[in-house]
Amino acid sequence: WCDTHICAPFKMISGIVKDSRGETVVHYPEVPQVLQQLQSEGYVLAVASRTGEVRGANQLIRLFEWEKYFTYNEIYPGCKITHFKKLKKLSGFEFHEMLFFDDERRNQYDLKKIGVLMYLIDESVGVTQDVIKKGLRQFAARAASE
Repeated sequence: WCDTHICAPFKMISGIVKDSRGETVVHYPEVPQVLQQLQSEGYVLAVASRTGEVRGANQLIRLFEWEKYFTYNEIYPGCKITHFKKLKKLSGFEFHEMLFFDDERRNQYDLKKIGVLMYLIDESVGVTQDVIKKGLRQFAARAASE
């Protein structure tokens, strides 16, 4: 939500990310641990965002030091199908081999059309290890049934 809830540009001040109004920008607490664990387990990670605040989104990824976890970065306005077609081309993974975590239900409908499994995140809970485990279980169950 870097295009609606906070204001770019962002900067690091004494180890804290601040927006242009001086407001502290925070992420869900478990995100760094989740990213590190998924990467250590061999998952290929990507970012896919339809935000119009492309520069700000990339700036936040750098400031939070998350770029080391992402092999692919597709951040630009548009339909999620466009993001995932590009990810498929770049990565060589098929759509059915992709799992996407997101808090926007509308993306679920688009991605279902092309065979990408999306796990809907409750934004009041956010990204947690438990959420990721549930998504991975759902992904494994789908793969087993195919």
